[in-house]
Amino acid sequence: MPSRFIPLFPLQVVVFPRTGLPLHIFEERYKTMVAEAIRDKSEFGVVLAKEEGIASVGCTVVVERVLHAYPDGRLDILARGRRRFEIVALNEEKSYLQGEPAFFDDDDLAPVPADLRAAALAHFRDLRPLISLAGRGEPDLADSQLSFQLAQCLPDLDFLNSLLARHSEIDRLQRLNQYLAQYIPRQRAIAHVREVAPTNGCGGHSAGF
Repeated sequence: MPSRFIPLFPLQVVVFPRTGLPLHIFEERYKTMVAEAIRDKSEFGVVLAKEEGIASVGCTVVVERVLHAYPDGRLDILARGRRRFEIVALNEEKSYLQGEPAFFDDDDLAPVPADLRAAALAHFRDLRPLISLAGRGEPDLADSQLSFQLAQCLPDLDFLNSLLARHSEIDRLQRLNQYLAQYIPRQRAIAHVREVAPTNGCGGHSAGF
């Protein structure tokens, strides 16, 4: 009989459905967990690790590719997000943590207004030169849950986890647009400071004081 539990992998990362996640697996318990997932072609849950514990909402992933296998059993893999879940109960019978998931998806299926989607894409065009997708691949702009594709590159884990938990694409895109409207100008200012930092602002080298 299938277990009601899934393996949990607490990480300082948030993964969304259908987005890529490169991982380096080195701890023995997670070598075992990932080896079982590869063997059984099964999912494990990625949950945000926080100082006070783990987030209550996560996303399952499957191993899409083994990028490199090391002689000592370490692995470089590319995983891909599948299903969102809320943790109902925890189980510590194995070397790695397990959780009982309650899977969910969006319950607001209203069409996304064209202007809202266009604004999100415009923000992403402005953001793209300022960030790196760090091996996750280019976003699928045709995805029906565009918010996940566009947000995957952002570093604010608490914000990303709040998006993961929301049940409405319209709500997520509104929140993402509000966030990016503030985030992009800050990143541009930071990039400008880095660009001019080696100089004194007049084209000459700084004195180093």
